[in-house]
Amino acid sequence: MKKALVIGSEGNVGAPLVRRLRESGCEVLEVDIRPGMREGYVMADINHPIDLLPAFDWGPDVVYLLSAMVSRVTCEQASGLAIATNLEGINNVLQLCKRVNAMTVYFSTSEVYGPHVELMDEALADPGPNNRYGLSKLLGEALVEYEVRTYGLRAVTLRPFMIYDEFEDLGDHRSAMIRFASNLALGLPIEVHRGSARGWLHISDAVRAIEASAALGEYAVINIGHPDVRPIEELAEMVRAQLGASPDLVNVVDLPGRMTLRKVPSLDRQRDLLGVVPRVSLEEGVARVCQEIGRRVNV
Repeated sequence: MKKALVIGSEGNVGAPLVRRLRESGCEVLEVDIRPGMREGYVMADINHPIDLLPAFDWGPDVVYLLSAMVSRVTCEQASGLAIATNLEGINNVLQLCKRVNAMTVYFSTSEVYGPHVELMDEALADPGPNNRYGLSKLLGEALVEYEVRTYGLRAVTLRPFMIYDEFEDLGDHRSAMIRFASNLALGLPIEVHRGSARGWLHISDAVRAIEASAALGEYAVINIGHPDVRPIEELAEMVRAQLGASPDLVNVVDLPGRMTLRKVPSLDRQRDLLGVVPRVSLEEGVARVCQEIGRRVNV
């Protein structure tokens, strides 16, 4: 039975990944910074590697490295913590992965590409992130690649594009789809970025790709996302119509600073290397999100 260590197991991607791995027959050990007292769980901060030692003494075959300081706003405000976590913290985990010869799945971000790339292709030699979050994750990728090239670390880097889940936590820090649904269900206004466009990958498809990446024999950088890229204004209208909210609650505004207007990923590697083609359409995903969030906010 394969032993999988999920670092960042309490997050909106980590928790569904843990369920997916267990359903697939893996023995899973969870690690997160959040307090927890249960079997199969270790509380640890990647900035303090001594607390990670019990997890690595367990002898994982694969380590899914999801922990990070996220959000362009948060990483600009807390720049020291962002750099410490997304560089030093990542380095801590990589050194431990080398000691136990574990396959390492590093979770990066589509923010590494920056705003001036028309087609976000993994082969792009010089991506130009325009916020500290994207920059710190790109530097984290460089650390992973260095360990692969110099010390033989077995690894893969994933660059996710707009992953969502109808059961994820709510709040202003969440993605546009989740914020649109939670606000409109409560009768609150939303802001929609004029001219923006994204593809939306349901968590059920995302965890299939993340799990599959651990089986790769050679290092690769792989986008994971949905090929159906739609204007954000169209997404907002779909959510509004599903919830029966007033059109007056939808406010179209200009794009804030340090954001990317359009994200169009190349997904050939997701298909060819991981064997994953998304199954959940945007229409089905929006319906799931609106049904579940509508139920939660109206309880």
